Amino acid sequence: MPNIAHLRIKPFGKIYRYKNEIEDLKQGDLAVVEGDFGLTIGKVIAISEGDEQNGKSVIRVATPEDLKNFENNSLLEKEAFEFCLERIKERKLPMRLLVVDCALDRKRIVFYFTAEGRVDFRELVKDLAAKFKTRIELRQIGVRDEAKFLGGIGVCGMEICCKKFISFFKPISLQMVKEQNVVLNISKLSGVCGRLKCCIRHEFYGEIEEVIDEEITIADEEREPEFKRISHILSSAKDDDEVKGGKNEGK
Repeated sequence: MPNIAHLRIKPFGKIYRYKNEIEDLKQGDLAVVEGDFGLTIGKVIAISEGDEQNGKSVIRVATPEDLKNFENNSLLEKEAFEFCLERIKERKLPMRLLVVDCALDRKRIVFYFTAEGRVDFRELVKDLAAKFKTRIELRQIGVRDEAKFLGGIGVCGMEICCKKFISFFKPISLQMVKEQNVVLNISKLSGVCGRLKCCIRHEFYGEIEEVIDEEITIADEEREPEFKRISHILSSAKDDDEVKGGKNEGK
């Protein structure tokens, strides 16, 4: 049966599955694959047996030349970020530039930004294309993705979950809070992104265990103590809220 290579393209990003026809490919290797926006390098998280249907295959184990190009692209990304930021200020566009991602073969550069509404960036794209002589793409992302990109420290004193270990976001609602009998204090229930905290879903629906199964079993066993510590903090916070809720009801 053919092998499947599980690769993570970005740190703590989603794990992608690729067909693997390279015999000596193993966990921990860096490999060249086709990402969403061109060739890129990903880390092999695990190798399993199965038949992947998405049609994409691991191209090769990353060579010293690939790694050198990847490093050089980091310099290009920094240059592109500074130039784009300058043009945004010059054109007075209501957008916040977050990060720049350059394909390994430099056939495309993607600029990620946030904005309150729609932004007409057609002239900005022309400026960027004229400067870097390659395909330019601007992608608007939400506040949760912004927090994941930038990182931060939550009220628990730890690095926020989306930056630390969450691969992709799932819906979170106030109904989940009510079902847990937690006091409805929006300021305490909101994360650094201004939305409901991701840990609201983890604690009540047992998804902290699901994340452990998905992320640790398949990959990073050394992070297991971190997940256990998160689960303990969440349980303590819930108990504290229940005590406060009981006092409030007594009044």
